[in-house]
Parts: sequence; C-alpha cells; structure tokens
Amino acid sequence: MKATVTEIPEHLLKRSKERRDAAGSADAAGSTDGVAATVAPPAIKAVAKVASAQVAPTATALPPPPDPAYVAAAKSRKKIPFWAMATLSLLPLWAIIYMLALSPQEKVVEGPLAIGDAVFSSCAGCHGADGQGGVGRILYQGEVLKTFPKIEDMLNFVYTGSQAYVAQGIAYFGNPDREGGAHAPLSYNGNPMPMQGEKAGGALTEAEILGVVCYTRYSISGADPISTEWSKEYERWCSPTSEIFVGLESGTVNFDNLADTYKSMPEPPVAVGTTPRESGK
Repeated sequence: MKATVTEIPEHLLKRSKERRDAAGSADAAGSTDGVAATVAPPAIKAVAKVASAQVAPTATALPPPPDPAYVAAAKSRKKIPFWAMATLSLLPLWAIIYMLALSPQEKVVEGPLAIGDAVFSSCAGCHGADGQGGVGRILYQGEVLKTFPKIEDMLNFVYTGSQAYVAQGIAYFGNPDREGGAHAPLSYNGNPMPMQGEKAGGALTEAEILGVVCYTRYSISGADPISTEWSKEYERWCSPTSEIFVGLESGTVNFDNLADTYKSMPEPPVAVGTTPRESGK
C-alpha cells in the first residue's frame, strides 16, 4: 500500500523557521553576556565605578551655624601678651615684699645700749623692769637725769656704791641742786646702792657699767640722743661708735685714766675714778 504524503503549506513552514531563528538568537545573546560578565577584568570594573561616581548627583554642603554670643566675644577679645604673663607670675613675690614693708621692723640696738639692756635685767629686781622703782630708787621719767646731769658722776656712783660714799663722809651724790632736793646715800628707805665695779667688789666690767648707765639714761629715763641737750654726751659715751666705749671694752683705757687719754677731745670727759668722790670733781 503506498503511503500518502501530505504537503505542508509554505507559509506555515516560513513561520516555523522564523520562530526557530528568534529562539536561537535569544539563547546566543544570553550566553555571550554571561561569559563577558564572568571574564571581565578588574580594570573594566574600576572604570565602571568611576563612571558611575562621576554621574552621581553631588550633595550641596550647608554653612556652619553661627557661634553663640559668648563664644564670639571670647574669640574677639584681645589676648594677654606673653610678656605680661611673666609680670603676673611675680605678683606673689611683690605681695610678700609689700607685707614685709608694712611689718614693723624691730630696731637693732648695738654698742653700749645693747650691753646695758642685758645688764639691766639684774637691776630690775630693785628698780623695776621699766625703772618704776621698788626696793631701789625710781629711774624713769627723767629722774636719773635730774640726779646725774653729768654721766661721769653716775658712772662713779654705780661703780663704788652708796656704802663707800657713807664711809668717805660724802653727804650727797649727784647734783646738789637737784629739783626736789639732793639725794643723800641711804636716803631711800635706808636701802644701799650695791657696788658694781670690780675694784669695789662688784661683778661688772667698766664697759658693762658704761653700758647699763647709758641704757638707764637713754632707754629708761628718756634722754633724747639727737636733742641739743644730750646729743654730745650720747656720741661721746653711748653711741655704737663711741671711742671711750671701744677703749673700755678693749681694756686700753679705764675709769682712772680715761680723762687723760681723751683730753684732746672737744669738751673732754671729766675723770670718773674708781673711788667715791663728790659730784663734778
């Protein structure tokens, strides 16, 4: 039996071919893209990134907020110059110097007055710490100066003591014309003035006796060392530079020979002596 061949119309064959060709083209394009993505080198990727960055839209930067008023004031304020900092660092030192300048400075006493201050502590038991008197006579408020206007007479009396005056029959010591009357030995409650000089049996050197006499006259009784009345005596006998004091302290002169030693002085000293004598002798 002979098979029958059926003829397919030409337009159907053409349509079928077009469909096959279209499907094959799509597969080929997909395969090619996959291979390119797999084997693309890093350089190509970097170029792609740069390109994408270049086309990216740029964000607009906002201006910073204004400073608060106190910050603006601090920024505009003038700064302290560097040299002023060194000056300010010295302020504590200046404060100390200022306080020291305001603090009362203790007066430094030298020479006969310094020695007399130390020696008088042994006299204060009788005459009082301020010379107000007690067992012994009053020394302050000018009393010593009334009794002994000449320092040589006081030096002699302190050296020998009142008992020696009594033994010598001397009726008074110091100025016989003293305001309120002359002072007789043992006239103050019958109490004697002890001898102080070494030759008379006392314990003081002649420099120490001069020191305590100067201290009594100028620090206790109130003689003014710069006054017209007392300045010459002070310079000659009681100043730190007193030539007589230096001689007594060194032992080159004594109460017995100082009048001859310093006779060339303007208004030379009267002899003091180490035995009782009347005032002014």
